[in-house]
Amino acid sequence: MIKLLTIVALSVSLFANDIITKESDFTVNETINNIKNIVKAKGFGVFAIIDHKANGKTVDMSLNETKVIIFGNPKVGTRLMQEDISIALDLPLRMLVYKDTDGKVKLSYRDGSWIKSHHNLQSKNLTNKVNAGMDKISDKARLKVN
Repeated sequence: MIKLLTIVALSVSLFANDIITKESDFTVNETINNIKNIVKAKGFGVFAIIDHKANGKTVDMSLNETKVIIFGNPKVGTRLMQEDISIALDLPLRMLVYKDTDGKVKLSYRDGSWIKSHHNLQSKNLTNKVNAGMDKISDKARLKVN
């Protein structure tokens, strides 16, 4: 029984780390605009902003505010793709910003260690840099500075 509980707990903890979710002090639109401004200031490209709520309306379905911003830095992305072209399935980077059922705005993105573990990437420094960058971007975009 103890072995089974240990395996279950380990499995849950492994899956729990795939997506990083943080609460935002801003509205969905403000958070998206913050991300857009931050990544553009860093010289990244913003490739798309997908409005899932608006898309749902086109088929007469409702959804809380939900947007995905897709952005990236070709210098970093190309280096990662040179190691394993299949990472192109997970690039450019993206962040999900949504209003949950309690009315709280949240920001989510995939943990870089998940990406590294699912692709044949060797450059630990580069994936650590991506992780640190996503952490900084998300914190700066979601927190009001007093």
